[in-house]
Amino acid sequence: MYFQSLDDKSECVGIYVNGKLHFDALPTDLTKTWRHSGAISNNDVEYAWLRSGGQNLAEVCPEELSTQLSANQSKFKAYLQSFRIARIDLRELCFYDLVPEDFLLEFCETKNQITKFVFENYEKPSNYEHLAKVHRLLHKIKYHNFEINNKDCRELMTNTRDRTQINRLINGPQHVDYNLFGTVTGRLTTFSNSLPILTMKKIYRKTIKPKNDWFLSLDYNGAELRTVLALGDEPQPDWDIHQWNAKNVFGGVVSREESKEKFFAWLYNPESETIKSDLYNRDKILLQYYNEGYVSTPMGRKIKVDERRAFNYLIQSTTADLVMERATKIDNFLNNKKSFISHIVHDEIVIDLHDQERDLVPLIKNIFENNVLGHFRGNINAGKNYFELKELQL
Repeated sequence: MYFQSLDDKSECVGIYVNGKLHFDALPTDLTKTWRHSGAISNNDVEYAWLRSGGQNLAEVCPEELSTQLSANQSKFKAYLQSFRIARIDLRELCFYDLVPEDFLLEFCETKNQITKFVFENYEKPSNYEHLAKVHRLLHKIKYHNFEINNKDCRELMTNTRDRTQINRLINGPQHVDYNLFGTVTGRLTTFSNSLPILTMKKIYRKTIKPKNDWFLSLDYNGAELRTVLALGDEPQPDWDIHQWNAKNVFGGVVSREESKEKFFAWLYNPESETIKSDLYNRDKILLQYYNEGYVSTPMGRKIKVDERRAFNYLIQSTTADLVMERATKIDNFLNNKKSFISHIVHDEIVIDLHDQERDLVPLIKNIFENNVLGHFRGNINAGKNYFELKELQL
């Protein structure tokens, strides 16, 4: 049954079905909607937005509904503008309590018809299940507010530029709103009305504090290098991969940092011959995953790309999807616990950890390290803010 949520927050439960609004006893056979809402926890619901590849309503709207949708969206934008002027925070209030019922009925019916059109005319992506899990997780993260303050950051407040930027962070959005379709490779970006967690100066991370007791950070030791080895069916070293490369690929004549630099010079330049080793065989891997102008990753993503960038896209996309797949597993593990996933930065998953759940750390690390391509050695760090993280030895 097609339906639309009247708000996307978990505490604002209201849906539109078959020309009626429901707030209390919700129908049980809800199956298809535009996109995920926190009000409906059924993981069997399918999302038209994912089928469309992240396009908006106007981009997928059939011609016969375009005038109607335009009128609905004009009203919608007018309401939002009035809320901004009145300084109404929609993260704190339910949208359906602030607008007329006849508008909700009309707009939701239009969305329902567009949703139905997408399901009837757009093919389900091969990586749909992965996208759906990530979509639900990113929505959950969106409604976690950070604790952002300048406590213990006195050294940052002496510089005018730093002080200005930190005050903007403190007075700006206190949450991260990720864009699932911000890049073709699957690497996350953020929307403009969001804490710029992906691009902010690293020292400013000191202002970001956990809601619980600790930040627990997990990332792979040489994520992209390990992805290359996995796709080439090569064994994973169980120690630092840059040191391992320095010894086994470069004959022990370079330092760890030089080894790292040489690898990325090879990875991002298809003409580079910095690495001459069967352990990292670009041609062998591309023969399996690149065909007729498309990279098809083991995670089910298909990307149109020229041959020059194909290898880079394959490795970047696969690594990004591996991390996100592990994030959904960790999120599922933390269900009904006090700890939760706070945010994700490239190949790093950051957990807001409650002190009473410290015994979960080895289990979380195990989930993270054992992904669908094998065992990737991980780094694990913890701290009282997002900048000062110290390595844990488990």
